[in-house]
Amino acid sequence: MISAVLAGDTEQYYALIRPYERAVYRIALSFVKNESEAEDVAQEAFLKAFRDLASFRGASRFSTWLISITLNEARRRLRRQSSLHMESLDEPREDGTRISPALLRDWREIPSEALERREVRALLEEAIDRLSPIYREVLVLRDIEEMSIEETSVALSISPSSVKVRLHRARMMLQKGLAPKLKAATSRKRRWFQ
Repeated sequence: MISAVLAGDTEQYYALIRPYERAVYRIALSFVKNESEAEDVAQEAFLKAFRDLASFRGASRFSTWLISITLNEARRRLRRQSSLHMESLDEPREDGTRISPALLRDWREIPSEALERREVRALLEEAIDRLSPIYREVLVLRDIEEMSIEETSVALSISPSSVKVRLHRARMMLQKGLAPKLKAATSRKRRWFQ
């Protein structure tokens, strides 16, 4: 397919990237934490991959190369965002008005099991967010995207042994951070049903 695209059959590019759309979006979302931004990162990654397709050497799988582009674009966006000014929701704005968040929907509508899954997912996402980028990247690629050690190594431009060490450390940090919170959530659940 890559040869066909490079030969001018640009329609083949859609078939080439289609299997990776979801993975690219999920990786972008895990870093930028905003659905709209993740869509922009994914779109930009696909465009850059198309523009630079001739530079793809085939030393790694296409998916690994595409994920590397996605990671670089997500990092670029995060660097750019860190230089932007953010307004606090707690402090009044210059005109004296306050920003109020949208109303939450009625919790009684959510079945208890769905609520529990959401709480655990939120705890997990929060714990992953707290990891430093070098550990979060490896964890997302290996445990969420299920890339091999070699693919992760190529995508992050680090050695396979570094992938293993970082993954182990990331898992240990997650365990250390999640264990007390999950224990507290479990004890709250027991009290709720007593």
